[in-house]
Amino acid sequence: MKVSIVIRTYNEERHLPELLKQIAAQHADGISKEVIVVDSGSEDRTRDIAQSFGCRVVRIAKEDFTFGRSLNVGCGAATGRYLVFVSGHCIPASKRWLEQLIRPLEENTCVYTYGRQLGNKTSKFSERQLFKKYFPEVSHVPQEGFFCNNANAALPWEVWDAYRFNEELTGLEDMELGKRLVEKGLKLGYVAEAPVFHLHDESWRKLHRRYEREAIALQKIMPEVQISLFDFLRYAISAVWLDCKAALREGEGIKPFPQIALFRFLQFLGAYQGNHETRKISRALKEKYFYPK
Repeated sequence: MKVSIVIRTYNEERHLPELLKQIAAQHADGISKEVIVVDSGSEDRTRDIAQSFGCRVVRIAKEDFTFGRSLNVGCGAATGRYLVFVSGHCIPASKRWLEQLIRPLEENTCVYTYGRQLGNKTSKFSERQLFKKYFPEVSHVPQEGFFCNNANAALPWEVWDAYRFNEELTGLEDMELGKRLVEKGLKLGYVAEAPVFHLHDESWRKLHRRYEREAIALQKIMPEVQISLFDFLRYAISAVWLDCKAALREGEGIKPFPQIALFRFLQFLGAYQGNHETRKISRALKEKYFYPK
């Protein structure tokens, strides 16, 4: 059985070598692997690193990039029965990651799976709290609802070919596809036994834009979701309070407090602003969201 691992990259030289080493080290009996790197204009050594590991590198022009389009390009180049998606700044945390992620697909329990995400010591404290919330220790196969995340996910090639990712969204292409699949009566599954370390080495400015563009996309997926100014303030204050309590409980002390306050403020500010964004995403605005300088 052949699996195609599709990795979207843009300046991922920091974590890509370890990611590719861990992919090569997977214990997956009877599984052959190909790795396809879809690069959208990296200015570092990303493509050279990928080629040194024997990956097939597919390039997409910077101005043509969207999250959905880059995945569709990678999937279109794939020859495997199953498509596995992993972010260029994720590292498999188990030698059985690949095997566990595709098992529900082989067993026909689900048509779309996603695995656990973890932070490490360099991850922002609030990011680690979000991972605990959305990616718990217990699997749900199948699950209720359409939440999923392409930083660590898999689906059969024929399912992708029938539905494909939305190329117009500014993010959350995984949830949009998940929603369409659930509406067709198909099942998604969360696999806690397929963990990765998700390492967001991003500036505060990029963090704000990430939540803003995801909120813009969420408006297309769930237009009924509305975030008021009161919601922004209430959510931010509550999240800061809960994270600070967690930091004390987990022995972190007060050191993370300033970082927690800034993270949660920018998270919900971005969500509020994106929720109220009604402008058409122009090329200039797309550059702002996807390739911040």
